[in-house]
Amino acid sequence: MNRRNFISALGCGCLSFGINSCGNAPITDRKQLKLVPEHKLNAQAAQIYESVKKKEKLSNNTAQLNEIKNIGNKMEDSIAKYFDKKNINNPTLGFDWEYILIDNDKVKNAWCMPGGKIAVYTGILKVTKNKDGLAAVMGHEIAHAVAKHSVERASRSVLLRTSTSVIDILSGGALSKVNQATGMNSVGLLAQIGIMNPFNRKQESEADYLGMIFSSLSGYDIRETVKIWERMKKENKGKEPPVFMSTHPSSTNRIKQINEWMNEVILEYPPIV
Repeated sequence: MNRRNFISALGCGCLSFGINSCGNAPITDRKQLKLVPEHKLNAQAAQIYESVKKKEKLSNNTAQLNEIKNIGNKMEDSIAKYFDKKNINNPTLGFDWEYILIDNDKVKNAWCMPGGKIAVYTGILKVTKNKDGLAAVMGHEIAHAVAKHSVERASRSVLLRTSTSVIDILSGGALSKVNQATGMNSVGLLAQIGIMNPFNRKQESEADYLGMIFSSLSGYDIRETVKIWERMKKENKGKEPPVFMSTHPSSTNRIKQINEWMNEVILEYPPIV
């Protein structure tokens, strides 16, 4: 196949691929690329989650774990009821929700894997301070799973790898020669800075917004969200990377956006009884 025919075939194939692999994020209605089947990611996440449970030291503080589970259960219920009320397909249908508390005071983090597998580190509890603060953090992490951000990231990685391979072929191996000469993956670095990181920041902002909605629907005071990020900003002072290198919005921009969304979320997404 000559170069012109190859490009033509590739273009038709990618167009067909894209048409059949698009979707929309819940509530925000943002266009999404979904090339990777969600059920596969959920299955892989469940396996990794089991490995984490065996590897990490789990907290024996039942009161803290029960609070995490109670917040999570409220969010599960309110999210399902919201989409049912709006007559929209529930994006958490098929989730196998599970919660663990990892005993590590040095890690100020929490995460939610595809399919609803959630972990909270004891270190973040010193920042959340109360149940409203914890709900803000959990709502953000749950939002990543509800909005299928992992599916997007995996799909974008597949498309990026395919595209760079094609460019390398069409350029006669020029990209490979650059990598060999410099001893580094220059294409990967450029992709991270120029493509993947801005895309991730968009997801993080979306998770902030959806997380506030899920917290509000579940009856928690979302005004605590600003206080959380003010405390995180104080903890991370001088340690945040430049915005163009970061996968997260800066704390200052985050707080500004959250304040802008506050009244809208409170008014439009009241607690579901």
